[in-house]
Amino acid sequence: MKNLWRALMMVRQCSPRSFWLRVFYVAVESLLPLLNLYILKLLIDSVTATTTHYPLSTTHYPLSTTHLLLAMCAVFLLNRVVQALNGINNDILGQRLIDHVSDLIQRQSARLDMQYYDTPAYHDTFHRAQQEANFRPLQVLSNFMALGGSLLSIAGVVAMLVSASWWVIVVMIAAVLPGFAVRLYKARSIYRFRRSNTQLYRRTSYYGALLTGRDYAKELRAFGLAALFRGRFVEARRMLVGRLLSISRRLGMLDVLCAVVEAAAMFAIVWLLLRQTLAAAITVGTFVMLFEAFRRGQGYLSSLVAGVAGLYDNRLFVGNLFEFLDLRPSILPPAQPVPFPEGVQQVEFRDITFRYPDMQRDVLQHFNLTARRGEITRIDGRNGFGKSTVVKLMLRLYDPGEGQVLVDGTDLRRFDLRDLRSHLGVLFQDFVRYNLTVRENIVPNGEQHSTPNTQPSTLLDFVDRLPQGLQTQLGRLFDGGSELSMGQWQRLAIARAVASDAPILLFDEPTAWLDHTARQHFDNLLHSLAPDKIIILITHS
Repeated sequence: MKNLWRALMMVRQCSPRSFWLRVFYVAVESLLPLLNLYILKLLIDSVTATTTHYPLSTTHYPLSTTHLLLAMCAVFLLNRVVQALNGINNDILGQRLIDHVSDLIQRQSARLDMQYYDTPAYHDTFHRAQQEANFRPLQVLSNFMALGGSLLSIAGVVAMLVSASWWVIVVMIAAVLPGFAVRLYKARSIYRFRRSNTQLYRRTSYYGALLTGRDYAKELRAFGLAALFRGRFVEARRMLVGRLLSISRRLGMLDVLCAVVEAAAMFAIVWLLLRQTLAAAITVGTFVMLFEAFRRGQGYLSSLVAGVAGLYDNRLFVGNLFEFLDLRPSILPPAQPVPFPEGVQQVEFRDITFRYPDMQRDVLQHFNLTARRGEITRIDGRNGFGKSTVVKLMLRLYDPGEGQVLVDGTDLRRFDLRDLRSHLGVLFQDFVRYNLTVRENIVPNGEQHSTPNTQPSTLLDFVDRLPQGLQTQLGRLFDGGSELSMGQWQRLAIARAVASDAPILLFDEPTAWLDHTARQHFDNLLHSLAPDKIIILITHS
């Protein structure tokens, strides 16, 4: 119940006005059909009385009959207007909820530790959260509204039916109980199926991305891999569909049995009402009203059952969203951070031992390194030696299992995270190619100390040849984009690290994509920066 309440409050928080309008509209929509049903009963009785006193050919009707007809039309019109307003309000509420939940997921993803990305369990949790995020909270509200509306309508129906017989009410309720049990069983079955097959769903998404993504297109064609991954996609989907259809067939048979019970209940009630009408115990109008009340009562009870089953269903699935939102980072800023030192002179890795989550071996063992201002500190080594891990530890994307990373003698863990990272300029080995403008690739957040125009001309000499210079859209995802070579992309990534004017610069394989001339230019850049910086350079050679 806790998750249902959290989901309800989430919907209210994203748009309080639309939330309460939804409550009002549902209440009105629940009561107006009952009012119309009672007016219909009065109208039929009025017409029956009229035909008893007037010839069939006459066009004269009592004034009350005309009033009842006008009242019925007015109620019908009002109900349609309320439905239209409710539809508009639902669209507004739905879009605001999508924005609100998307913001929550994006904020949560941005604040979680990198170690979460290293575990399949996290990706399962994230996948399930994404699948349920944009609609489950709104469904919870719809379920609660269906419950409230159905209870209002059922109360009115019971008030009408009690005049006929309590047996009518008992039969009406008993007829929907099997359906209620089936809905709960169905919700549980589907939830268990989805959760137990999360990785299979993720595999289909992965194979789909391989087959359709631009980054994989070249190799798929060069090595003829399309048929392989298409076959794996089809096989995974075959397994999913087969399992789902097996559940669907079993549930379908149960639905048929429930329908038989409801049909038998309708026969019994109509037979009872017909006997009372033929015995003149009730009028024709009352018969119509009670029959319609019973029929609608079954519908309202079905809606009530659907609402309860929906809450049960959504309680399970909305838990996936909150399971993700409740994850907590372990890399946290200190309660009382110290300011990052001005004119920093030294970075020291002291007796560092570190392994990634779920790994069986240490990546670094008793690692020591000292990097000083005015020097270019090089880290060379073979693949898998742990060179890139040094950068991640320096950024506090991870904390070491043993040892300390010190800046002028102060442990990194004593600095505020934002303050620490703002004093680091970094080029990752797997740098990002942003489908933004050239300027935005160099300064994505709009904050920099050295503008793109003040970067060394040799580093960005290709920019002048682009259609709009610094304002050129890059990449092929959007209209008007220009593609760059990997070497040019890497030069932009180097410029991004330098543009921060940070006192500590970290370069991980910065020349992997550069030609001989560009490498010489980069070496010149490093030596021009070295006197005022602490530079750590990671290479394979």
